[in-house]
Amino acid sequence: MLFKKINFTGIVGYLLLGIVGVSLFTGCSSKTSEDSESNNITLPVTVSEPVEKDLAEIRKDGVLRMITSYSSGSYFLYKGIQVGFEYELLKTFTKENDLALEVVITGPDESPYDLLNSGRGDIIAANYTITPERKQVVKFTRPYNLVDQLIVVSDDLGFRPQSITDLKDVPISVRRNSSYYVRLKELKEEGFPVEINVIPEDMDTESVLFQVADGDLQATVADDNIYDAANKYMNGLVKGPLIAESDTIAWAVRKNAPDLEHQLNRFLYKHFRFNEKGVPKRSAFLNVLRKKYFESGSQIADYFNPNYQSGQFGIISPYDNMIQKVAVEHDVDWVMLTAVAAQESKFNPSSVSWAGAVGIMQVLPRFSEISSDSLYIPEVNIREGAKILASHLKHYSYMDSTNQWSFALAAYNVGQGHLADARRLAIDHNQDPNEWDNVAESLLKLMQRKYYQNARYGFCRGIETVRYVSEIMNRYNTYQTILAHNQTKQATNTGILGLKTINRP
Repeated sequence: MLFKKINFTGIVGYLLLGIVGVSLFTGCSSKTSEDSESNNITLPVTVSEPVEKDLAEIRKDGVLRMITSYSSGSYFLYKGIQVGFEYELLKTFTKENDLALEVVITGPDESPYDLLNSGRGDIIAANYTITPERKQVVKFTRPYNLVDQLIVVSDDLGFRPQSITDLKDVPISVRRNSSYYVRLKELKEEGFPVEINVIPEDMDTESVLFQVADGDLQATVADDNIYDAANKYMNGLVKGPLIAESDTIAWAVRKNAPDLEHQLNRFLYKHFRFNEKGVPKRSAFLNVLRKKYFESGSQIADYFNPNYQSGQFGIISPYDNMIQKVAVEHDVDWVMLTAVAAQESKFNPSSVSWAGAVGIMQVLPRFSEISSDSLYIPEVNIREGAKILASHLKHYSYMDSTNQWSFALAAYNVGQGHLADARRLAIDHNQDPNEWDNVAESLLKLMQRKYYQNARYGFCRGIETVRYVSEIMNRYNTYQTILAHNQTKQATNTGILGLKTINRP
């Protein structure tokens, strides 16, 4: 047996490569030959200089933008609610730092490094391994996870490989700009019989595992946590040998954002650290997240159940069809209506607020002609909420669409009275009352006695309304990206999240 010692950014791991007999297999044709690739490993980077945007600028904007992939480990929608290991972990950070969280999903032809350094996003949170190549273009936070890389093969091969040498002439499909490719190149240079099949960059690990499960690809590499989660809802995967141990997983930020890096490191230190013996210690919260997404996997399995996707649930919510129908009736954007429903009740038709608002759209019975009992019926409640939103939109119809929606959402949340006070206050400060940014500033001022004591409707907790509008706008943008992502996946016959089939015939 051959033991190879590898150091991963300070974490020492041991790689066991058993050298046993070689089995020869012929498989499906390789899509892109690795032989044509240069030995130099480069990242898809066109933005050479990062924008000047650190934590102070992010706080001023009030939004931290998370660059990630649409996958069960990082970020996805479950019954209309935003979830995912990376999303929930970073959402906790933003809550502690009084920031809203916006999701930026990397498109098929987009580089996450360019999205980061151009300022379209502020942090890459996508289960990224720290590698020397990546450290050339980004700065990594302290780690929050350790993972092992392992070979995963299709059960069409008819055996379970015990060693890398068992895979001679079996193409191992990985993205060129992945840590998996780096490790396979190292093994090949060390003399192991590795055949690398380079696949498109827009195929995340989960999408590749689906193709391996279906037999379209013969083998790939995956982190053990991703494999463990996927194996709960995919048939046809066979676990092979480890090829790397204790890779460190971290978030990536711009190199010129030391304050953001420092604040993230302080947060991560509370949840993941090493003791004096180098053994990782995780917080209870982090252990709950790991169990939820990578160990138990019940909601992940539900999500990929064919009945879930083809039954009553839509792409971005459980009520897509119903919301689309109501939106047409009232001439409002159905995606925005969905974003409001998610913000108001998380699509819970039985929801009741402290103020007595009820149902999916949190309609106040005293302001509705519909009976209180009827407002618990999803379609009735959605229709009533859409009617109210439509009236607000009509009230601000002279504005451009962005301001029109911002004011309509604010009115839906806080009422026309407080909004009118904020607009008058903006005028008092020689600001345009038809620009949402000015009125948002005035809403914050209405929390101060020297301003609200002279306002017609008095004190207003403006920070909640400003955040309400911001979060719905951000969610709307995310929903639009997911819809576009889904269309792209359908066009390539892989379905949402790369889904092609769950249970093979």
